[in-house]
Amino acid sequence: MLQLAVILPTFNERKNIAPMIERLDAALEGIAWEAIFVDDNSPDGTAEEARRIGRDDPRVRVIERIGRRGLASAAIEGMCATAAPIVAVMDADHQHDPALLPGMYEAVNSGEYDVAYASRFAEGASTEAWGRPDRVKASGLANRIARRVTGVQLSDPMSGFFMLRAETLRADAHRLSGVGFKILLDILATVDAPLRVKEFPMNFAARAEGESKLDRTVVFEFLIGLYDKWLGRIIPTRFALFGTIGALGVIVHMAVLASVLGAFGQKVLYHNWSDQIEFIIAQTSAAVVAMTFNFMLNNELTYADKRLRGMVPLLRGWAKFALTCSVGLLANVGAAAALMRMGFHAYPAAIVGIVVGSVWNFALSSKFVWGKY
Repeated sequence: MLQLAVILPTFNERKNIAPMIERLDAALEGIAWEAIFVDDNSPDGTAEEARRIGRDDPRVRVIERIGRRGLASAAIEGMCATAAPIVAVMDADHQHDPALLPGMYEAVNSGEYDVAYASRFAEGASTEAWGRPDRVKASGLANRIARRVTGVQLSDPMSGFFMLRAETLRADAHRLSGVGFKILLDILATVDAPLRVKEFPMNFAARAEGESKLDRTVVFEFLIGLYDKWLGRIIPTRFALFGTIGALGVIVHMAVLASVLGAFGQKVLYHNWSDQIEFIIAQTSAAVVAMTFNFMLNNELTYADKRLRGMVPLLRGWAKFALTCSVGLLANVGAAAALMRMGFHAYPAAIVGIVVGSVWNFALSSKFVWGKY
């Protein structure tokens, strides 16, 4: 009878799969286990390597995700895809030691604890083999921030190596944000009832093969994860991101507008048609530049889980973004020009135009640029 499922989110880790299965097999002797690799469509064939092993070893399964990315969401999908009563999440890159799994399983299976996790900062733990003192300091700072914001008082709430009962996860899976990369923090900050936690000191190892699943947006995703737990139920996280980037776009817009108006003589009140033509040119130029700025930042941050990569996809995405925002752009320029004809100052008129166009931009770009028809 299946007792334990080990969930391993992966990206470009084909060479790590077979050695990890061997280590799990050695560590979990006497426990009926399965390994579920949740792969974000790795171009190096990670998912196919897991399938190859799975054809001979039924304990190995794979979930290949197309068109979406993210450690937290991968972990949630994997934990919800098993029939095992207890689930563990760990990295497939050999930085987490499978030898800790039996002790963690005993702690949770005994009923004395709800969660068992491996800490890099508990007494007896070590990060020396990691060889990244900069990342150690950054993790320590992130842990302090996480404890203050969420109230989760663990030595390493940012740990990605933990175990709990599947029913505990599934009971609140619909409330988890799935944003960012630290699912343990998400779980502990979401579940209403206090969870009994058992801590295991871990010797954090260096990466064996492949590339880090944490890209340059890792700090941003961490902050977004904290925001989601703090205010995400009031203002949806993705909308807040889009709006924040839009606010930065306003600054870009106004800077470009001022520059172009300066080239025309920096008029701020327009009384004849030729003057309005100058303003329309300036407003249109500023809107196009700001739209491009917003597209690039939204692609990198707001829609990081659906990020467009490569020159051709980026150009195609920009074209779709421009097309879907074209009506918003017309509304933007039209509303601003109408206010100008009514005698409004140029800058307030421009801001009103931006607000009018932004609602359309968010609704359609979410659907047709980073989503699916």
